[in-house]
Amino acid sequence: MYRHPLSGLTMATVLGLAHLTAHAAPVQIKAPAELPAKATLADVIKASKPSDWRALDPDNTLYLDIPAGRVVIELAPDFAPKHVANIKALVAEQYYDGLAITRAQDNWVAQWGDPNEKNPKPIQHAQRTLPGEFTVPLTNVKSFTRLPDVDGYAPQVGHSNGFPSARDPKTGTAWLTHCYATVGVGRDSASDSGGGTELYAVIGQSPRHLDRDITVVGRVVSGMPLLSTLPRGTGPMGFYDSPEKNVPIKAIRLAASVPLAQRSNLEVMRTDSAAYQAVLEAQRHRGGPWSKVTAGHVDVCNAPIPVREVAK
Repeated sequence: MYRHPLSGLTMATVLGLAHLTAHAAPVQIKAPAELPAKATLADVIKASKPSDWRALDPDNTLYLDIPAGRVVIELAPDFAPKHVANIKALVAEQYYDGLAITRAQDNWVAQWGDPNEKNPKPIQHAQRTLPGEFTVPLTNVKSFTRLPDVDGYAPQVGHSNGFPSARDPKTGTAWLTHCYATVGVGRDSASDSGGGTELYAVIGQSPRHLDRDITVVGRVVSGMPLLSTLPRGTGPMGFYDSPEKNVPIKAIRLAASVPLAQRSNLEVMRTDSAAYQAVLEAQRHRGGPWSKVTAGHVDVCNAPIPVREVAK
């Protein structure tokens, strides 16, 4: 008697099962129940009060101007005080002006700095390298609103005055997380091989495994489409393989040094506000009719921080 090689069943049994299956009643799959309508992100923003928003600090806001437009970066001195001070010094001496975006790696980063490694642009008063500021003491961080959702990379995650962040109470340390739009300091293998002369912004899936391995100095609050849609570099690691492909940097300026009429007048929703808690709930528990399943969870890197432009 022949037996099926995978199951040990006789061929007659296999044929019989096939016959029953062919004539079995079709399984009825129920459509998911309609979710009740709930407030959306747009609803929360519309219902917010002026006190739910904060203006960007011009002393900690950078304008990166490239041919396609302006990228606005908010710096985080609480998390990288020495690097932020050094970047401001580089900006003050106009170090970045005339340099370039030299790398755009798909699902990874856009990076800018000096394309001439053999004969780099001289630095006048700032420092070329600094010891890494991968974490800071918890006492450095003035505010923290914790997310209750589970995170795989840190004991606690949440937001520190508008920045996605993490902390470990056991070690007494805090750090900024590598989310989309995070701005970090490029370095070589040594921890003290970066200082801010090369910077990058995350343009792909959040690379959280980089947390606590690179100094994070801030995040892009406006202009991410200008970076995320750059032509991808075809050289190793997404670097542009010829100088003419580099994207020139017109200038990087501290907002405080730019005339009021030329500033980007932006406000960020306060992440310690009740309105922002409603934003998180809108993400965590989406309502119908379009959504059919609600996640009941929000990732720190998928928690949007609303930004709006206000009239001058």
